Amino acid sequence: MLFAPIQHIDGIDRAELNRLLVRWGHRMGPYTRPGYAIEAHYAMFERGEPVAVAAAGETVREVIGQTGIRRERGVEFARLCAARRDLCRPMLRLWREMIFPAIGAVHGRDLAVSYQDEALHSGDLYRFDGWVLLGRGGGGGPDSRTGLAGRRMKIWAWPPNVATEALAGGRAAA
Repeated sequence: MLFAPIQHIDGIDRAELNRLLVRWGHRMGPYTRPGYAIEAHYAMFERGEPVAVAAAGETVREVIGQTGIRRERGVEFARLCAARRDLCRPMLRLWREMIFPAIGAVHGRDLAVSYQDEALHSGDLYRFDGWVLLGRGGGGGPDSRTGLAGRRMKIWAWPPNVATEALAGGRAAA
C-alpha cells in the first residue's frame, strides 16, 4: 500500500466523542448520560483525522416514547455530528449497516431508535436513509428528571420490518 487508508471507522471513548461534539458545535452538546448497559461511540476518519461521530447507548426511559416497546429491545442512536455537514449521511448509513448489527448481536437487541428533537431538525436525514417513524415522545410538560421544559420528539427506527413488528407487539403489551 502506497498510502494510509483514505477512510475508516473506529471506536472512540466518551472523552474523544465529547471533544469532537463540542469542537463541531453539536446543538445538544456533549454526551452526558449516566452509564447504562450500552455505550458505544464511533468516529469516521479521513486520512487519519476524525470527520464524523456517532454515539449509541441504551434508551433513558424504560419504554420508548409512547410505543409500549421496552428499552431491552432497542439501541438508541443518540448523537450524530460531523466536521462537514455532508458527512452525517454516510456516517448514519455506515452505523446502521455495520455498527448497529454488531452492537445488537452483543446485547441481544434488534431495533435501533433515534429521538429527533423537532425544534432542532426536520428528520429528513432518517427518512431519506430508510428509517421509519415509530412514534412521538416528549412535549407533555416539564421533564420529570430535570424539570426543564419537555421537547417534542419524533422517534425513528431501523430496520423498518422489525420496527413495525415491535410497534404492534409493544402496543399490544401496553
